[in-house]
Amino acid sequence: MTTSPPIIRIDDLADPIVSPELAAWREGDPTFPCPMSVDDVLNRACAETGLSDFGGDTGFRERLTVILQALYEDEGLTRGGRIFVLQQAVRAMANRLRIEDLVKRHPDILDVPIEKPIFIAGLPRSGTTHLVNWLSRDDRLNALTLWESEEPVASAPVAAGEADPRLVRSAAYWGAFGALVPHMSAMHEMAANDIHEDNELLFMDMNCYNWEFSARLPRWTDHYLAHNRAISYAYEKKVLQVIAWQRGVQTGQSGRRRWLLKSPQHMENLTAIKSAFPDATMVITHRDPVDVLRSLTTMLAYSDRTRRTRIDPPALARLWSDRIEKLLRECVAQREAFGPHQSLDILFHDYMADQEGMARQVYARAGLDLPPETEARLLGYLAENPRHAHGKVIYDLEGVFGVDVAALRQRFAFYYERFPVKQEN
Repeated sequence: MTTSPPIIRIDDLADPIVSPELAAWREGDPTFPCPMSVDDVLNRACAETGLSDFGGDTGFRERLTVILQALYEDEGLTRGGRIFVLQQAVRAMANRLRIEDLVKRHPDILDVPIEKPIFIAGLPRSGTTHLVNWLSRDDRLNALTLWESEEPVASAPVAAGEADPRLVRSAAYWGAFGALVPHMSAMHEMAANDIHEDNELLFMDMNCYNWEFSARLPRWTDHYLAHNRAISYAYEKKVLQVIAWQRGVQTGQSGRRRWLLKSPQHMENLTAIKSAFPDATMVITHRDPVDVLRSLTTMLAYSDRTRRTRIDPPALARLWSDRIEKLLRECVAQREAFGPHQSLDILFHDYMADQEGMARQVYARAGLDLPPETEARLLGYLAENPRHAHGKVIYDLEGVFGVDVAALRQRFAFYYERFPVKQEN
């Protein structure tokens, strides 16, 4: 018997109820320095790791400078909100130090092939997370867990039978965050062992658009879009080589597993990805951007209670309408970087109507067979993870966020003309 998912209405988006626990989170760690300069971030990463070689400067110092400038220009952040971004920056630079140290000690890592990876791109809230999670059930493919993407290289060896401290840290953080915003699991669950986005690897080169989900950073966004991102995807390739090497994938090994990677950020970096991964297969999901914004603005406004002194839903909608338009225009402009033999466009309504058929199309385009036992594992994920398992959130883009949907659709006409997505509402 099928039961309807519980309905979730979040009625305090603009003026959230602040519990003592949430108030403490918004204040942040009282021992963590804030603000920090670029040198402060780099020096702290060195102190935490005992290392000092960041590798060649691919422009990451300049990007870190812009990130910090933009961070301090966002006057709406709480102290804890600023600390979160600073901690991310320190963690990313510590990761880079460990990556460079490992490669220096084992230069054969750079001989590990990254062959024919499968990239999944698409707007936030367009099915990319669902798609990558169920395809990752194919044990011939490599995929990233959240905890591994956050800290690709351990600070010390982990004894057999012991829990990896990186996993423990990730689970503790996201468990605490989830307790503060319990409805997030119905929109985008963050679990340490879940398959996650590879754009976390771009943090190590300070070129990840995730910064924009944590703060209002127009200076950073403009700088990011104005510069070539190919060098950062080349650095991501190095990080993938490190992870593959740690997993025992050596040069010449038969049956090498291909990487399965996904991020909305890839949608605006098709040319850069083609430069760094010329033999990749690119799968792009397409959904009505208006419906994406219904979900995305609600998710961001809800999580903003953990990091902002004041929440302005209409301003948030304007900001992300602009950002989604930039992302879509880049996608349309760069779409021909991947030809039809290396790429596949999936319309969200087609995907939801026939997920099994779409998976077969992905496999065919990637040149992978789909034996019955593998397909059975994939279908097992679908059975175990029905849509709206944690509840169905009610979104109100027009009322709460003050958006003129008709005007927004006119603004996105260029995208509808290129990709015939179904307008859902």
